[in-house]
Amino acid sequence: MKERSDMFEIEVKKKLHSSQGNMVLDIALQIEQGKFISLYGKSGAGKTTLLKMLAGLIQPDKGSIKADQEIWFSKERRIDAAPQKRKIGFVFQDYALFPNMTIQENLEFVLPDKKIRKRISEILNIMGLTELSSRYPSTLSGGQQQRVALARALVREPELLLLDEPLSSLDYETRFRLQDEIIKIHRYFSLTTILISHDPSEIYRLSDTVIELDFGKIVKKGLPSEVFQNREISGKVQLMGEILAIERNDVVFIAKVISGNNIMKIIVTREEALNLKPNDTVLITSKAFSPVIIKLNNI
Repeated sequence: MKERSDMFEIEVKKKLHSSQGNMVLDIALQIEQGKFISLYGKSGAGKTTLLKMLAGLIQPDKGSIKADQEIWFSKERRIDAAPQKRKIGFVFQDYALFPNMTIQENLEFVLPDKKIRKRISEILNIMGLTELSSRYPSTLSGGQQQRVALARALVREPELLLLDEPLSSLDYETRFRLQDEIIKIHRYFSLTTILISHDPSEIYRLSDTVIELDFGKIVKKGLPSEVFQNREISGKVQLMGEILAIERNDVVFIAKVISGNNIMKIIVTREEALNLKPNDTVLITSKAFSPVIIKLNNI
């Protein structure tokens, strides 16, 4: 594995017009290499603009972006590295796959050196996409298309992986499986990953650190439990229940919970499954359309 940057240093300002009105995106941030960061906040807070500035798709009005000692952007020094010169992979919400290209061709299109075709085979194999390589995006499910988008982002061997709500349009079980895929990719390739998500349960499962933006400013930063501590049991739907059993189904875990006369099946993480046992009293709450189990004697 090649040596990676130790720190990403971001200090940028950009005037924006959002649904909340005119604002200045003003961010000063250091991100340690290898961390999984989630950006959280209202629509229009500046999250996607920040990712696009890191990727070189939008130029800040002021400031600098550094990856270790490599300068990607400096207004003062008039440096603005092109997107292909930055060690980034970007996965968009709408996948952005080329519909007239096969999966193989989609990956080849972004390959920095066309001679290194072996890398395509390796990525396809790691992502479980080898058998789909000759198909076109329109013939794939949403989950398969998102895996292709992730594979394409990895072909360039990025140090920084940028994910702009990549799972928001998928059903819950597919989202859960791809969350597991994303964290495996993050660890396997020793990436620094920045995810935009509005789903607290997704953020809990994936993140080392959460950064909450509001009107262009960082208003909170910390562990998921710290950032969401005042909202942890604030879902619109809340039910008391008791764990009947924890079952494994393929790569996911399912908690069977009885509440009144109803028995529910709820997908939980491996960590949650290890922390829950039959007869535990739990609170079931809905966050961003996803059910979350909270063990009451841990609150």
